[in-house]
Amino acid sequence: MESGVNTYKRVSVNTASKEQILLMLYEAAIKNCKIAMKAIEEKNIGKKGEYIGKFQDIVIELNNSLDFSVNKEIASELSRLYDYLIFASTQANINVQKESLEDCLTIMNTLYSAWSQAIKSLKK
Repeated sequence: MESGVNTYKRVSVNTASKEQILLMLYEAAIKNCKIAMKAIEEKNIGKKGEYIGKFQDIVIELNNSLDFSVNKEIASELSRLYDYLIFASTQANINVQKESLEDCLTIMNTLYSAWSQAIKSLKK
């Protein structure tokens, strides 16, 4: 049986616009990155790997959803940035280093903020 929270999440995603889904993905990636950083601090290797994996899954999905037909230059730049995030988070996972994840978090927060502003300006 599905819990109320799970039902709410499922309905939220199913009824969200593309823009809302994009922001949800960024929010989830940021959350998973923070949890992985905390796991490193706590020396919880299993949890670190789990949440870096979740972070990477979202970044891969963001990369796969790029539409190069809309703006090839921007899509290419984002793709390179997503590739760097995968590389940096892999290094954090292998070397158990929080610093690489801090870089990832900074980038994700910057992208989230930029997309939020872009979406707001489109709605006006």
